[in-house]
Amino acid sequence: GELASRQMHLARFLRTLLRLADEFGVAVVITNQVVAQVDGAAMFASDPKKPIGGHIMAHSSTTRLYMRKGRAETRICKVYDSPCLPEAEAMFAIGEDGVTDAKD
Repeated sequence: GELASRQMHLARFLRTLLRLADEFGVAVVITNQVVAQVDGAAMFASDPKKPIGGHIMAHSSTTRLYMRKGRAETRICKVYDSPCLPEAEAMFAIGEDGVTDAKD
């Protein structure tokens, strides 16, 4: 019913964004919400959060980054899925001077 039509609309929108990115040679950045996974499998997962949007969001994205808050102004960005980058993490800070290197 309604879920299928939302997924089709989302897929159409993402295809349009990808076409614009290819045509004009620009990067497209999409932010996504995460939700707590409350089923039985969440007990065994190291991180019980999962992105919304389902397979459509996952398959439409080339590189997926997972950002989380560290201590104080520190943030952690993890390469979650990418065809050309290894899985890795980078720390940075957001402060009065903008985005800077994280302080140890």
